[in-house]
Amino acid sequence: MGFRVFASVLDLQSPGAQELRQSCSTRLTLLQMDLTKTEDIQRVLQHIQAHTNSTGLWGLVNNAGFNDTIADAELSPLGKFRTCMEVNFFGSLELTKGLLPLLRSAGGRIVTVSSPAGDMPFPCLAAYGASKAALSLVMDTFRSELQPWGIKVSLILPGYYKTGTTCDPAFWNLQKQQLLASLPQELLQAYGKEYVEEINQQFIQFMKVAVEDLSAVVNSITEGLLAANPAVRYYPGQGLGIMYFIHRYLPYFVRDLFLKGFFINPKLPRALRREHHNDVKKA
Repeated sequence: MGFRVFASVLDLQSPGAQELRQSCSTRLTLLQMDLTKTEDIQRVLQHIQAHTNSTGLWGLVNNAGFNDTIADAELSPLGKFRTCMEVNFFGSLELTKGLLPLLRSAGGRIVTVSSPAGDMPFPCLAAYGASKAALSLVMDTFRSELQPWGIKVSLILPGYYKTGTTCDPAFWNLQKQQLLASLPQELLQAYGKEYVEEINQQFIQFMKVAVEDLSAVVNSITEGLLAANPAVRYYPGQGLGIMYFIHRYLPYFVRDLFLKGFFINPKLPRALRREHHNDVKKA
């Protein structure tokens, strides 16, 4: 569309980076950046500043997202919460703040990909959902605070799309094994190995609804960047309308039942099952 684009990738030799080189024009510049490393963010900021000082920056698209844990909040290691926050929240926040002088000079746009998991308590997504909730709130705050500067801020809240390792059963089976190996014995006894196995199997089954065609998300990002009056929130993906209707207007127990039916609804933990109580009484 004639834009000059600076696109950050975690690995310049990755298949995704190679595909960008082959499919995009010479107006695309690939920059290596790990959002958990301040030195990487500062290097990218310096590069962009050097090439846009005279023009300003029209748009920033925060598209990073990370999650590698599907488990109850109690079963999710604290380090997983921290990693999600580092990538999904602090990294995007640091980059956005660093680019704001250039965005202010252009009266530009900020478009951020968040998640419905940041609005609703999806079962077994506490670490990811908490980081996306923080991201959505800080971007909504930027939207209000940056209005006097002419900067428009939009959030994208997509449905479930097939990206990266999100739909790779082998990846999630490995994560499950690592989680089981790391759990304290008391937690493993209370919940049971079969409980974690069941969650993993249900999630792998849920993967089948993932949409491969990303055009709805891309179109939302494009509109956020180019529309004269972009929406505050975009909801690309099927089923989000009924999901948000239930979330906003129906009782909490209906919402919880819906999310379990739609996403993951594990069996009772071992310590709460009747057969376990019977075994304890016999002992």
